[in-house]
Amino acid sequence: MGCLVSTPKDLGGNRRRPANVGEISVFVPGLRIPKPVDFSPSLTDHVSKTLVERLSALRTRIVVMAGQEGPTITRTKRKTFTQHGGSTLAELQQALEDYLPFLLGLVKDGSPLQQKVQFVWVNQEDDAEETAMSNAWYEVLSVLHLMASLSLSQANLVLLPRTSADGYQPKISEESRRTSIDVLLKAAGYLDCAVKQVLPLLPTELRRGLPVDLTEGVLRALCLQALGQGVDIQLGLAIDSTKATLAVKRRLACEMVKYWQQAQDNLTNLPLSNGWGEKHRFFVKWKYIEAKAAAYYYHGLILDEGNTEKSHGMAVAALQAADEFLKESKNTSDAFNTAPPLSRNPPLWGTMKYLSEKIPKDTSSKVRINQDLYTHDKIMETAPTLPDFALALKPDDYQLPPVHISWNDENVNRGQ
Repeated sequence: MGCLVSTPKDLGGNRRRPANVGEISVFVPGLRIPKPVDFSPSLTDHVSKTLVERLSALRTRIVVMAGQEGPTITRTKRKTFTQHGGSTLAELQQALEDYLPFLLGLVKDGSPLQQKVQFVWVNQEDDAEETAMSNAWYEVLSVLHLMASLSLSQANLVLLPRTSADGYQPKISEESRRTSIDVLLKAAGYLDCAVKQVLPLLPTELRRGLPVDLTEGVLRALCLQALGQGVDIQLGLAIDSTKATLAVKRRLACEMVKYWQQAQDNLTNLPLSNGWGEKHRFFVKWKYIEAKAAAYYYHGLILDEGNTEKSHGMAVAALQAADEFLKESKNTSDAFNTAPPLSRNPPLWGTMKYLSEKIPKDTSSKVRINQDLYTHDKIMETAPTLPDFALALKPDDYQLPPVHISWNDENVNRGQ
């Protein structure tokens, strides 16, 4: 079944965390860093020397790159970046994609080789400094988590406002916003694959020993976060569009609430009190509250289009709820940014730039008008229930790659 070793946080010095990660639009969990592994003692008697050397070279490349870049890769000011992210991100992502087809040979057709090598990764959200497991599915799971984290980091870079050529307020182009949705769906695809295709293949004992970074709850939450932020960007594009109706905007906002609520539910009861884990929990709470502010705002505007006293009262209650959630979101945002490692919000853009201006203004206006028309007692004290919509945005359909051709019958069980 493979063995499990977790090193307490006070016994190692491998976990390096930046004190400040700069501006954050998309939450990127601290990157789990792989530690060196020697494949030779475990595999030389079973596969060719050439294949062992290839596996070692591919993984060593990842260890070196992740070790150098991992502790700072979430920072927003990097050496060189392309328009759609950083070259370092792309190189490390490619290294992981190159490694996977060779790694999957260890688990091909239930091969006993899957338990021959002990893989060690440094955790970020777990109390344990690192976790070692003698099971290749643990390595596959860790690789997918890192690939997703890199995609989230790329999306964050794309969504940081850049100073415009005309010198006015920094903004994000429509092209960048659409690119970020594709990247977020790719990240969600890696995480969805991890939950549905890889986790079930780990023995129950090892699943119980996984660090919190790789638990089903955290993986599902990260997947839902990526989808929730994708819908947030779609809402921002709808706000900018003259063709998008209030009904379309309300639907997107209500879907966003469901994604973030489900993300929060998946983190419930998980021990996320350590470093990145606490910051992760605050981020989900913040975005959930922001989403509710948007949803109640658009719901209130639609209710206000009704011609009855009841609909106007419900509209006021919804707008007042939106205003309260907007205020609460600012407090939660502060808690997120002050949780270590420190961070800060980029200049407001998109959905929240628009709503931070419109919600207080429209709420004040509607409350004043309706209170002139109706007595205070006739205005509902409780916000109306939000409409329930099916979730439309889905993760990319990512499938594990086929095993590399090097893993053929003549290589297995024959050392050279």
